[in-house]
Amino acid sequence: MRRELEILERLKKAYPDARIALRFENPLQLLIATILSAQCTDERVNRVTPELFRKYPDARAFAEADLEELAQDIRATGFYQQKARYIKEACRILVEKHGGEVPKNMEALLELPGVARKTANIVLANAYGIVEGIPVDTHVRRLAHRLGLSREKDPEKIERDLMALIPREDWAVIPYVLQAHGRKVCTARKPKCERCPVKDLCPSAGEHLA
Repeated sequence: MRRELEILERLKKAYPDARIALRFENPLQLLIATILSAQCTDERVNRVTPELFRKYPDARAFAEADLEELAQDIRATGFYQQKARYIKEACRILVEKHGGEVPKNMEALLELPGVARKTANIVLANAYGIVEGIPVDTHVRRLAHRLGLSREKDPEKIERDLMALIPREDWAVIPYVLQAHGRKVCTARKPKCERCPVKDLCPSAGEHLA
């Protein structure tokens, strides 16, 4: 446990400004942006959303959108047909069940199409300051494995492992710290272990340094 906490403390110091990269002005925009970010970079999502949010200013506008037109509006984010269906149906539910507002609880968020725990955790923490868990994306999953924080493959099981290791007050920041480290140093193909502030604590460093 001491090793894991030391890893997390060093990474927090290395990335003191780590925060969510998606740009949004309200909970609905964050929900839409997070759905769009699936298998797409945050940078690309941020290029698409300004015009998207001007065109569709609220949940009703998304719910009433022409599905094919909406799909074309988000085409650059990939998997756009499926994402358009998710967004349109999720917003229909928001209008019909929640007055067009994004709910503030995990259970209601998980009822929305295209929303699993990762998205729900991101929305709750960053839109409402409600921290119920740790969102696990591709960077968090990769680093959890490489750093020996979890051996699980399922994101929800990885999340449970991380929640058991990480103090609750760090749950909101640690995914963005791991993302920053994953983008800058612990990259998928060629991790830069020689530059890593935790290489002496990382069980994977030897194979990559070799």
